[in-house]
Amino acid sequence: MENEVKITSVLEVFDIQNDTRNVLNVFENRHIEAPNWTLDGKALIYNSEGSLFRYDLETGKSDRIDTGCCISCNNDHLISGDGKRLAISSGTAQSPMSKIWVLPIEGGEPELVVEKDLSFLHGWSPGGKTVVYTRLEVDIINGKWNVLSADIYSRNIEDRSDEIRLTDGAGMKDGSEYSPDGKTIWYNSTESGLMQVWKMDTDGSNQTQVTFDETRNSWFPHISPDGNKIVYIAYKKDDVEPKDHPPNKNVELMIIDADGGEPRVLCKLFGGQGTINVPSWSPDSKRFAFVSYRLDN
Repeated sequence: MENEVKITSVLEVFDIQNDTRNVLNVFENRHIEAPNWTLDGKALIYNSEGSLFRYDLETGKSDRIDTGCCISCNNDHLISGDGKRLAISSGTAQSPMSKIWVLPIEGGEPELVVEKDLSFLHGWSPGGKTVVYTRLEVDIINGKWNVLSADIYSRNIEDRSDEIRLTDGAGMKDGSEYSPDGKTIWYNSTESGLMQVWKMDTDGSNQTQVTFDETRNSWFPHISPDGNKIVYIAYKKDDVEPKDHPPNKNVELMIIDADGGEPRVLCKLFGGQGTINVPSWSPDSKRFAFVSYRLDN
């Protein structure tokens, strides 16, 4: 078809010390998303077409990771603090709605750890006991989702105790992630109007707004392993509704000190959903990985 639109994904790394972008690989006519950086510093893990892949930074080769019954892995996947396990959001052939699973990092049959539908993983405590995630409440009209609400929950996946709802009330909350010391959860919320970066204690108390940007909607704050910097993605205010983070938009990658201050723009790119949904910092906190896109034809 002459008017068929094909997407090219560009896997990149940003060096925050030199303020430089470096292209690792160009995936022609292929949609990849959300690179995690492995703890040994040797690879990135990304999702594409419902599967997970390990990208070797030395060879540039991608190998598919066996995820067993999970055949629709989305862009919510994490590496455990000891580097030995993956946690993923995925549906199965029998139950297509997203739930949360854990499996060995080298692949294998996953274990279901959050059973409720429309659960989207975002954070894993440093000790590996607890995950934090977004639960959506939706209406499905003519096959399209109308999100009614989104809140953040936590669950101890070792003893499988009852999940704990950490946020409620006005606005949409998403993108929850633990600080390296395990004392704080960073997230984004529309509670004050536009989507902004927030933080709270791990029990949901002391919810505090961090960014106050009246020109942007800010999503997916990722804290560096040394605990000093936060990188996040921002959409221009007039380009999207505050509760939306669509693909194929002109966006900016931003950085802010974890202890406050003014954010600054690191780079501008064509992207959005899939660019930086997951923690993607290098272990030494000097670089982070992301994906930009090109629409062909």
